[in-house]
Parts: sequence; structure tokens; C-alpha cells
Amino acid sequence: MVTGGAGFLGSSLCRALLGRGDEVVCLDNLITGSLENIEDLFAEPGFTYVEHDVSTYVWVPGRVDAVMHFASPASPVDFERIPIQILKVGSLGTHNTLGLAKAKGARFFLASTSEVYGDPQVHPQTEDYWGHVNPIGPRGVYDEAKRFSEAMTMAYHRFHGLDVRIVRIFNVFGVRMRPDDGRAVSNFIVQALRGDPITIYGDGKQTRSFCYVDDEVRGFLALLDSDHVGPVNIGNPDEYTIAELADIVLEVTGSSSPVAHHPLPVDDPTQRRPDIGLARRVLDWEPEVDLRDGIARTAEYFRQVLALGS
Repeated sequence: MVTGGAGFLGSSLCRALLGRGDEVVCLDNLITGSLENIEDLFAEPGFTYVEHDVSTYVWVPGRVDAVMHFASPASPVDFERIPIQILKVGSLGTHNTLGLAKAKGARFFLASTSEVYGDPQVHPQTEDYWGHVNPIGPRGVYDEAKRFSEAMTMAYHRFHGLDVRIVRIFNVFGVRMRPDDGRAVSNFIVQALRGDPITIYGDGKQTRSFCYVDDEVRGFLALLDSDHVGPVNIGNPDEYTIAELADIVLEVTGSSSPVAHHPLPVDDPTQRRPDIGLARRVLDWEPEVDLRDGIARTAEYFRQVLALGS
């Protein structure tokens, strides 16, 4: 079962699972997901879609081998738009899906995030770093929801003996992102394709590490199939400033959009880069798609989306 399976990451995960022969039950309440992301999967014999809010009681009939909890709005634009829903899916949703995994004797897989590190004071970030998070700031609704979900997951592991996996995701991008996602990659590409100004918040010197979705999903499956319990960073360790990302997007798209600077949002991290030593050791995983290639693939996807919407 994949919660949030109609979202950006969840829909790619559903495809990968079906592609290797698994049967998939996809749960999504479509608050940020879209049926367009999974409409081609309805013809697959092993695919079932259920519209459901996992913040309420969760049950599926029959045998379940793995519960993969990916339901959660994850974009900065959502933090102020639907903060309560984000907190509920991280707390109640995690509790409900853990309960299903326990009842079914299934492995539980939590999609956590690099946001648990907050604005890090350790660089690059290793899994044993506890983070630097403002719990009452606007980003706190997402950061603390994920930190709580990790704590709940490990409590079920220690108290109930549940077999669990936790992935910490770093700035994933690629096909099936929302055009209005609010993240830097989608913002920049859509703005470049439309000829609108590229909006950079702050001076653009803050850094991020961008991982293409295909690489990220390979990491998910490697972790799911592994014996490792505990958080694992899955991300690309190549670090870029936001200004460098804008330059790459302009170069790849051939756009002449100007750059416009706006005030930096509250608690926006100054740097973010995963240490993936653990993933390399226990999963034999590392990313393969470089940033320019990933941007080119994503830009082609957005060209098609924008053409359909015009």
C-alpha cells in the first residue's frame, strides 16, 4: 500500500513497484495529488486506487506486505495554505498507517525529509544529526510533523517489534511535479518557459542538493528491500546555490527571463546537503542523473503540461 500514491513521488513509486511485479493499493485524498498522475495505471491488473484521507481510520482487505507512507503536502506554498492538514497527516496519518502495518504484519516504510534537519548547523547532514528546527515558525508544521512521524515509527519498532524503514528525502524533482508546486526547480522551469521573471528569494547564495525522481525511487526500493532499520539519507550530494540552479534552468530552456530577487522566507535553510555514506554502504545506492540532464527531462514534461493548459 502506498499512501499519497497520486502525488509527485507516490505516483513514481507506484510505477516502480508495478514494474517489478508488485500489486499496489494506492491511497490518496487528492488534496495535492492528482488522478492525472496515475490515470495510465488504472489499466494495470495489479493496481487499485482508493480515495481516502489517512488522517482517519485506514484499512485495506487481504494480505499486505508493506505499508509505504508517502501522504503529506510537502511544498512551501502548502505550509501556510493547509498547515493543519500537514500536521494531521504526519501525526494521525502516521499512527493510522502504523496500526495497519502492525495488524497485517507488514513492513512499514516512512517517507521523512531533510527538513527534520531544519537550518542545519552541521554540514553535510548525517543521519545522527538531531537538527536545528524552529517548532513554531511557518515551516514548523512540516518539519515537526515529520520529526513526530519518525518518533512514532521508532516507538512502534521498539514497543511492538514492527519492522520499519525511514527515508530522509532531499529536494527531489522531476516529471509529475505540480506546475504551481512552489519549489525552486518547478518555479524556475515554469517561469523560464513562460518568459516570466525567475524569482529568487534572498541573495541566491543558499544551497540545496537536487535529486532526480528516478534516482530517488531506486533508493526507496533499495531501502525497502534492505534489512536496515533507522533513517537513511537518500539524495544527491552535489550542492548548488539557488542562483546556480537558476542559471542552469535558463541555459537548458534557452529562456531569456530576467531574474527578480524577493525577500527570503522565514526560517529558509541556508544550506542543505546529504551525507550519503550510509546509503552507499548498506544499499549500494548513489544517484546517476546529473542536474542538467534532470532539468532537461523535467522541462520537457512541463512544456507538455503548459501546452495542454493553454
